[in-house]
Amino acid sequence: MNMDVTVASLPRLNEKYSMFSRISDDIGTADFKFLFSAKDNLTSKDMETRCGSRILEGYRPAFDATAIEKMRISGGKLIGKNNMDEFGFGTFSTNSAFGIPRNPFDPERSCGGSSGGSACAAAVIEDHVSLGVSTGGSICCPASFCGVYGLAPTYGRVSRYGLIDYGNSLDKIGLISSDPGRLSEFLPVISGKDRKDPTSCAQPDLNLTGKKIKTVAVPREALEGVSGDVLSAFESSLETLRGMDIDVKMMDMPFLRYAMPAYYILATSEASTNLARYVGMRYGRQDGDLTLKFDDYFTSFRSEYFGDEAKRRILLGTYTRMAGFRDRYYAKALKVRLHIISSYKKVFEDHDAVLTPTMPFVAPRFDDISEMTPVESYSADYLTVPPNLAGMPHLSVPCGYDAEGMPVGMQFVTDHWDEDPLLTFAKDWGCAFETRRAEVLL
Repeated sequence: MNMDVTVASLPRLNEKYSMFSRISDDIGTADFKFLFSAKDNLTSKDMETRCGSRILEGYRPAFDATAIEKMRISGGKLIGKNNMDEFGFGTFSTNSAFGIPRNPFDPERSCGGSSGGSACAAAVIEDHVSLGVSTGGSICCPASFCGVYGLAPTYGRVSRYGLIDYGNSLDKIGLISSDPGRLSEFLPVISGKDRKDPTSCAQPDLNLTGKKIKTVAVPREALEGVSGDVLSAFESSLETLRGMDIDVKMMDMPFLRYAMPAYYILATSEASTNLARYVGMRYGRQDGDLTLKFDDYFTSFRSEYFGDEAKRRILLGTYTRMAGFRDRYYAKALKVRLHIISSYKKVFEDHDAVLTPTMPFVAPRFDDISEMTPVESYSADYLTVPPNLAGMPHLSVPCGYDAEGMPVGMQFVTDHWDEDPLLTFAKDWGCAFETRRAEVLL
């Protein structure tokens, strides 16, 4: 599919896959070097930014997020904002107020979340790169489900200026593409220190020297509970890695099991404070009943325009920060995070990377998702949460397909600021593994 066909086909593609919540009005009116799209929680001055939420309908930012601005300066054209779970709250991109992105391998299945639209666009549009955002797995999960490559860099590697936060201490802007070379091409573009985001100013230089992964540690705990299809594809990939002269060692990593509860305490705590600003007075919808008292106005407005999952996470986060519960939950979760970071670093003393399946199952059908409880949905992220909680760079690559042709992914984690071997491996794996492209029929 060439660039002209891609541009002309976008509206029809979107009717089928719902990967965009907004498409640019002037895609074909200017010269550009490449096309890119961005998750709809990154501000863009030329189109609405709604975070998948009705509460932000009509919000048109006055500035670009730093990552989008850098892509534009490099000659990129922002063709649209990708559909996503409301404020990033979800594993399957089914919580958006503006349509549910559909998996290009099977439209009756999920793209993954919360950057589902970004992964779908990367899978459907040839030579495309999407900006995604990961809090607990929102880049690697959809990359795995859609059979593409997804990179979540070290926390602070890419400026978060212009990102509408889910969890301030967890959010990372990264890249999704079907072409592994695109990751190496564009990470240097979007990374770097930014005075508008102090968390980006402590980073060392990004040096891409072609460093290779020579040893990987596979935690036994990560293979518990994964489906047979995922386990089969993963074990086959381990043999391929050994053929690439990569030493694969099985080991116990019991600390991984503590990541999930700590993550949801911290993430919902931060989310509940971040979402407190959306009260119907600014940032989007402002059509509440102004005859009400302050508290009544805010309550009625937030009750109407927040989705169920957003309300659930606001309640969870508010509870864990309450007087009498803060030390029991929030403060303890911070200590668990430090323990997980130190435990990872001990593993990296003897290994270049930690390797797991990305998700415990292939992309589920929407009717199966509708029957999941919130806890079952949250638990699906148990493989992607640990590196996100630790703020460490991680990469999902396609590694196989089940009997129905649905993609399986595997995830590599390296130490802080060590993206170089991940990018090198992505390109090497692109040569060693034959990736299947989804059939796109208009």
